[in-house]
Amino acid sequence: MAPRTIAIYGKGGIGKSFTTTNLSATFALMGKRVLQLGCDPKHDSTTSLFGGISLPTVTDVFAEKNARNEQVEVGDIVFRREIPGFPEPIYGIELGGPQVGRGCGGRGIISGFDVLEKLGIFEWDIDIILMDFLGDVVCGGFATPLARSLSEEVLLVTSNDRQSIFTSNNICQANNYFRTIGGRSRLLGLIVNRDDGSGMAEKYARAAGINVLMKVPYNLEARDVDDSFDFAVRLPEIGGRFSKLATDIIEGRIIPSEAKGLGFREFVSLFGEVSDELPAAASAGELFSRLAPHGTSTTGKTQSQEPDDPERQRLLDCIPKLPEEEREVCTLLEVEGRSPAEIAAQKNLTTEEVTTLIARARRSLKKLFFES
Repeated sequence: MAPRTIAIYGKGGIGKSFTTTNLSATFALMGKRVLQLGCDPKHDSTTSLFGGISLPTVTDVFAEKNARNEQVEVGDIVFRREIPGFPEPIYGIELGGPQVGRGCGGRGIISGFDVLEKLGIFEWDIDIILMDFLGDVVCGGFATPLARSLSEEVLLVTSNDRQSIFTSNNICQANNYFRTIGGRSRLLGLIVNRDDGSGMAEKYARAAGINVLMKVPYNLEARDVDDSFDFAVRLPEIGGRFSKLATDIIEGRIIPSEAKGLGFREFVSLFGEVSDELPAAASAGELFSRLAPHGTSTTGKTQSQEPDDPERQRLLDCIPKLPEEEREVCTLLEVEGRSPAEIAAQKNLTTEEVTTLIARARRSLKKLFFES
C-alpha cells in the first residue's frame, strides 16, 4: 500500500518544522511508520526529530557520490531513530540545497525528488510521509508536491500576523491553480500556531473558505522543549491537540476545504480600510536632480543657494559644451525643469526620442564633468 503523503506549508519561521515534527511523533506514537521529509535549504526540519542530530542532505550526498561516479543508495540519505516509548522507529530525510547565494533552492528540491523517486520512495513500507515545505518562496521548485500531485493532502501553518496569513493564501491559490490543470492535492485546512487569541487567522479562514483544524497557543514550555530537541507533544496541553488532529486525519474525519483564496485587495481589506488613492508618480527630473545646476530645482523653481559650490559651478560650465541637440534638451530638463513629455511637445519629437537624447546628453555631461 502506498504511503499517505501530506505537505505542510507555511512562512519561514512560523513553526512548520515544529508542527511537522510533533505531528510525526504523534503518528509514530499511534503505531504508524512515519517518514519526515525536510524540503527547506536550511535542512533543519528533522533536527528535533533526531534529538539534535543534523542529517546529511540529499543534495550534498548526491554531489559527493556523483564526483566519485557512484550511485546514491537508500542508506546514504534515509535515516532512522529508535525512541524509547515509541512502538515504531521514525525515519527522516533532508533534501537540503545550495549554500547561500550559490544556487537555486527550488532546483535543489526538484533534483532531490528525482533522486528519491528513483529510489522508490512512494513504494517503501511507510504509512505516512510528512513533507515540511517552505511556503514564502514562490518559485516552481517549492510547489513540486502540488504541481506533480506528490502530496495527497496539504496543511497550512500560520499565526495571526498578516505576512504568515498572506503566505497561506498564496499556497491556497497555487493549489487551486494546479487543480485546474489536473492536480489532485486536497487542502485539508489551516493550523494556527502561536495563537494569541486575536482571531485574525480565523477571520481569514472564514473569508477564504478554509477549515481551521487546530490552534496551538504560544507556550514557553513548549518552546523550551523544542529548543532542547525534544517533542512538545510530551506536554499534555500540546499533545492533546496534536493527538486529535492526527486521529482526525487518520480516520478521514476532515472534509477537504473548497477554498477559493482571496485576491490581494480582498485580503488586505481584512486588516483595515483600503485606500482608493493612486500612488504619487516620481519624475525623471527629480531622480536626476543631483545633476541639475545649483539654485534650480527639477521643477524650474529656484532653491536656496549654498555659496561657493565648485562642483555645481563646474557642472554649469559643462552644459554649454554639449552638442547642440543635447545642450538644448539638458537645459530644458535640468535648468528649466521641463518633463520629457513637455520637451517632446516643444521640440516636436516623440517621448522615446527625447528619452534617448537625455540619456546621450547625460553620458556626455558626465564625461565633460570628470574631464574638466
